[in-house]
Amino acid sequence: MVWLIAYLAIGAFVGFLAGLLGIGGGMTLVPILATLFAAQGLAPEHTVHLALGTGMASIVFTSGSSVREHHRHNAVDWKVVARMAPGMVLGTLLATVATGWISQRALALSFAAIVYGGATQILIGRRPAAARTLPGPLALLLVSTGIGIVCGLVSAGGAFLTVPFMLFCGIAMHSAIGTAAAIGIPVAVVGTLGYIASGVQIGLLPRYSLGFIYLPALLAVVVGSIVTAPIGARVAHKLPVPILRRIFAGLLYALATKMLVTYW
Repeated sequence: MVWLIAYLAIGAFVGFLAGLLGIGGGMTLVPILATLFAAQGLAPEHTVHLALGTGMASIVFTSGSSVREHHRHNAVDWKVVARMAPGMVLGTLLATVATGWISQRALALSFAAIVYGGATQILIGRRPAAARTLPGPLALLLVSTGIGIVCGLVSAGGAFLTVPFMLFCGIAMHSAIGTAAAIGIPVAVVGTLGYIASGVQIGLLPRYSLGFIYLPALLAVVVGSIVTAPIGARVAHKLPVPILRRIFAGLLYALATKMLVTYW
């Protein structure tokens, strides 16, 4: 019961951040879940794998809740979603199916390195040229697939990469956040299936696991997050863009550092 309460509280916290920053919450959850799973003694050889899989599954619910609020504020560009989602889904599926063969230390260090890069990109926040737009279909497919591969490796809906990419292409900050949250839903669905497939063949996982997804933690996190995600989304539309950038970048730096220190 104590662990379920902890998962519920974490879900509420991450749900608020998901709505505020347009992130699915999976990447935010990974270092926290890895710490809790290790404290519980759940599958020591696959603690990070379980955290990644459970975090990815949570994005399906958290993003859905926050996207409704962003859409209500006309902050989701569905044309961009349709153009970027196929490549990201493909890349995510490839990466998540392969994670069963990657050591958790390698996953953790990759997580830290990728997130540091994403946070720096957002914090710098260079203003794009006014005429800049999204690239053509082939180039966008390649970029989206690459982002999808990264998403699968770090259990993310992709906002930490898609938001700076869309800003670079001239899309406004609030619209980029809402659109990134919407793209995160199909990415999370496919990523979840990938983590299930890669974990099913692994032995010695805890009871109530579905592949690399630990169902008790997922349920509690989802219950907490779907309540607070709309609140975070409403707050996001009241904050100026520079503050959103700093909050987003600061959060990513902190999480990446936690993962780096733990698994170095």
